[in-house]
Amino acid sequence: MIEFAKFLPYLIVMAGVTYLVRMLPLVLVRKKFENRFVLSFLYYVPYAVLGVMTVPAVFYSTGSILSATVGFLVALMMAYFEKSLITVAGTACGAVLLVELITKFL
Repeated sequence: MIEFAKFLPYLIVMAGVTYLVRMLPLVLVRKKFENRFVLSFLYYVPYAVLGVMTVPAVFYSTGSILSATVGFLVALMMAYFEKSLITVAGTACGAVLLVELITKFL
């Protein structure tokens, strides 16, 4: 277990870096962005980050990679057809459950 005296500097540096990352854009950028490239980049960043954080976790969240892949593909198909979030999540979970049951009994 790490001692508090060793942990405190790490905590202070982490808090400082987190604060600077959030504070500096507010202080340094005063005018509204007008460049279309920058605006579109900033618009899609949250979606890209969410995808990068979520997709790898999907493949390790089930008992097998096969059921995870089937669930992911079902979710992609349902989302492509613009179904609601509840429908996408429910059908993906159902597909995973079905594949897990089939592979368990085979």
